[in-house]
This record gives sequence, structure tokens and C-alpha cells, in this order.
Amino acid sequence: MVSVMPELDITRKTTALVVIDLQKGIALQPTQPHPSSLVIRNAARLVTAFRKNAMPVFLVHVVSTPETMLKVKSDDSFSRTGPIPPDWSEFIPEVAPGPADIVIGKKQWGAFYGTDLELQLRRRGMDTIVLCGIATDFGVESTARFAYEYGFQQIFAEDAMASRTAEQHQAAINFIFRRMGRVRSTDEILTAIG
Repeated sequence: MVSVMPELDITRKTTALVVIDLQKGIALQPTQPHPSSLVIRNAARLVTAFRKNAMPVFLVHVVSTPETMLKVKSDDSFSRTGPIPPDWSEFIPEVAPGPADIVIGKKQWGAFYGTDLELQLRRRGMDTIVLCGIATDFGVESTARFAYEYGFQQIFAEDAMASRTAEQHQAAINFIFRRMGRVRSTDEILTAIG
């Protein structure tokens, strides 16, 4: 039995877009189930719509250096060959910051810990965030978990995010995000904005 999702209702005055890690060192990696080119295109469509409707756009990127990176011992880590390229943390051109956008630099997966993201959202009267970016189960999910605990309403742009594998993406979408908010397509979100 397939459940029908209720029509999405978005209040422009209290909804912000939070774009996670669409920067040169991350966004151009291979992703699934959506190719990074589709994720970027859909995220850019959301950015454009939010700007057009004078709704806040928060652009989040990793700005850590080898000295400030987390040095956690783990069974599986991201491996890097050679130094980080100088433009690694620069936003991709499709979502380059506009004059009214708020840029958040972070040093870990989530966009809330150690940043002023919550403060910036609250000061603007935001109670709802639309989330997108790469990777679904790393930066987006870590941010979503904090947002949930802070009491924000959340809308997840499913086709404006992706991960290293389709399984990783689907696990976050189906088992986590649907319990913390509403999962919708970019088109559904754009229709709701009007």
C-alpha cells in the first residue's frame, strides 16, 4: 500500500534554504542515486527561487585545514592523496553566494555545531528549513539531526541531495528523514513556494 503525501505548504516568511557542502572539493565527486550534476542543478533551482522570493539562503561549506580537521580514530575514513587543493572549499559557481546569502563555515559534518547557524536562523524568525546538498548521510543528515533537536520543521529536497552509494542515500531518506520532516522533490518544493 502506497501512502499519499499531503500537499506541501510552505510559509515564505519563516522558511530558509540550507545548502550543504556544494563546494568544489565535495560536489564534483561521483554520487548516487542522483548524479552530482542533477543535485547541483536542483539545488541551484532552489537557490534561485528562494532569492527571488526574498527568502533566506544559507550556504554551508567545510573550511577546515589539516590542522583543524577532526582526527578521529575510525574503522573507515575518507582517504586523501596529497594536499587539499587551494579551491577545495570554494562554492561551485551554480550556487556562488549572492549579496543577501548567509555563508556558514564549518569544520565537521553538521552545520550547527561550532557555528552560528542556529542564531542566524532564529534572528531572522525562521522556524522551517529546506535542506539539500552532498552528502545525504554525512553533512545533510548531521545537520538535520541537530535541526530536529532544536525544534526546526524540516523539508528534505530528495533529488537535490545524494551520497557515495544509493544505499547510503536511501537509508537516510527512508529511515531518518521521514521521521524528522517531510521528504519531497525539488519540483514539489518549488510549487509550494509559488
